Amino acid sequence: MLNTASLSLQQAPPISIPFRFFLTAPLFSILAAVQLLLAGEEILVSRWLPVTLGFTHLLTLGFLAMVMCGALLQMLPVMAGAPVPGVVVVGGAVHLLLSLGTLFLVAWFLGSGPLPPALILLVAGFSIFLIATVVAIWRRGVVARGSPAGGMQLALVSLLVTVLLGVVASLGYDGRLVIRELAVVTDIHLGWGLAGWVGLLLSSVAFQLVPMFNVTPEYPQWMKRHLPWLILLALVGWSLLQFGEGAFWEGGRKFSLVPVVVLYLLFAFITLDLQRRRKRKVPDITLLFWVTGLVSLICCAVLWVCSQLLPWLASWRGMGALWGIGLLLGFSLSIVNGMLYKIVPFLSWFHLQNRQMAQMRMSVAIPHMKAFISDRAARVQFVLHLLATVAMAAAVLYSHNLVRPAAFLFLASNLLLGANLWIAVWRFRKTSLLLAQKS
Repeated sequence: MLNTASLSLQQAPPISIPFRFFLTAPLFSILAAVQLLLAGEEILVSRWLPVTLGFTHLLTLGFLAMVMCGALLQMLPVMAGAPVPGVVVVGGAVHLLLSLGTLFLVAWFLGSGPLPPALILLVAGFSIFLIATVVAIWRRGVVARGSPAGGMQLALVSLLVTVLLGVVASLGYDGRLVIRELAVVTDIHLGWGLAGWVGLLLSSVAFQLVPMFNVTPEYPQWMKRHLPWLILLALVGWSLLQFGEGAFWEGGRKFSLVPVVVLYLLFAFITLDLQRRRKRKVPDITLLFWVTGLVSLICCAVLWVCSQLLPWLASWRGMGALWGIGLLLGFSLSIVNGMLYKIVPFLSWFHLQNRQMAQMRMSVAIPHMKAFISDRAARVQFVLHLLATVAMAAAVLYSHNLVRPAAFLFLASNLLLGANLWIAVWRFRKTSLLLAQKS
């Protein structure tokens, strides 16, 4: 179902823009692995420890946000017909500001730098990104219900809320603001970041990419139309219920996440069913990443339900760490890894095909999509990523001594991911030079 005519990249940014984001992301996950290796079991003691906060934000800002911002700059013109104005300047500025801002923020978490420069850089980077993408969508006009652009819009709203709450929480953590419910603000920041920004964008992109790349039936039309809005409204309701006092509000808080959990479970089960019914049954490494991510999401949902029914489980100190591992490493990083293994080869192949047709250089052989990243290298990286995730979960459940073996596996996984992406870009550039040579 790869209809290239409907995916014209004529208005898309130069391929160097998304590549810049994609190649930088593994560098931050490598730093996260090194930090995990140095911190060891200390990282599981509390989510409020500086090393834990630093590790988390290296993954959420340095890896996830980096990939997702680069992907959006590329996908808005392709999937929504909304080219970002001044995309070369915007992309370069956002990439630089987010990269420096993430490093400054982690340095502040670890006590090696002040907070204001980090906030200025990150707020500036996200502001440029949000303004540029909103202008692009506004120029596009009315967005059809059920199109990926609708979910992307709501993901951008969630990003705005996440950034604002992150600024407030960091100022409270630094003592510059007096916030009585700092833990609550932090929880809402985390919820909007994962269930809003990350979840909404991944699900919206999945509506287009899963049928296209996995050759599956289409998602139900009602899901594409209503799921993003229902998730956003559920997040708003959950957020408002966190600040009330009294028995009514306490009962509401206990079950306020139920709609969010149910909606994401629905997305996970329908996606798995579509992939089970795919027309092309050949082995696909990206499918393994998707299955790992969706199964992790289901496990986290089941774990949350059990914690609501069993008070002793809710009070267990390792619950937060287990959720974090499942949602970050198991779900988010798995899905994004799988997307990278499709998006980078596809963009490379498509740009080279367009250039070849424009120059009529038929004597130059264009590598097919699977030639940019070998299946064997991607499979090895998947196994390392899966083992790292399982080892981290086992460290919480059985022995904290497993943290450092998990860190070694996570480091190896991300080193290989970075190498695979660099090799794909090298092959792209090598073919580009051949096309540029005079016949």
